[in-house]
Amino acid sequence: MRNVLITGASRGIGAETARYFAKMGDKVIINYNNSETEAKKLEKEINGIAIKADVSNSAEVKRMFEEVGRVDVLINNAGIAGFYMLDTMSDDEWDRMLSTNLSSAFYCSRGVLPQMISRKSGAIVNISSMWGLTGAACEVAYSTAKAGLIGMTKALAKEVGPSGIRVNCVAPGVIDTDMNSGLDKNTIRELCDETPLCRIGTALDVAKAVYYLADENSFITGHILNVSGGLVI
Repeated sequence: MRNVLITGASRGIGAETARYFAKMGDKVIINYNNSETEAKKLEKEINGIAIKADVSNSAEVKRMFEEVGRVDVLINNAGIAGFYMLDTMSDDEWDRMLSTNLSSAFYCSRGVLPQMISRKSGAIVNISSMWGLTGAACEVAYSTAKAGLIGMTKALAKEVGPSGIRVNCVAPGVIDTDMNSGLDKNTIRELCDETPLCRIGTALDVAKAVYYLADENSFITGHILNVSGGLVI
């Protein structure tokens, strides 16, 4: 049984990924920051372990790894979205977007690597976005952070591959989660029409992709898996 740590796992893609890994026989550590009720409910549902930590804070990440012990798979899923025109975006808004979406992955990867390197095994999966591949107007900070995750994935895969550690990335398209709950029916219909598979994605679609990349028998590293139904090709 592997120990799988998923950041931002109390809701959405993170929660569904936690359910899927647990279903496949892994022990899941559910990281959360604000959504304690949801995290505790999921903890009971999947017989996991919920742990509170703000992963955008390096001190809290260090404390989290001291508490959780062994981690075989790290999934850097924690993230936030926001719509801003760059010329009116504040320093605090920019810093919060990058620290939550990108610095958190650095802190967590740095925290888990010593034990993985010591064991000569492990897997890291970063959750980016199709906007990390293409960029999105009014989401410059978000796109920048998600593109940074893609660059981090490729570089880190080369760095730690000789230690038997694989680093991969999933880039979801439009997924039916709380993050996209503000989209109206017409917008959803238009997105479905633009997508070759004629629907938006589900959190389970992403969870299965993450599991595929975390498979301990895989010969895949440094890969960016586009899970967008063909919306981005």
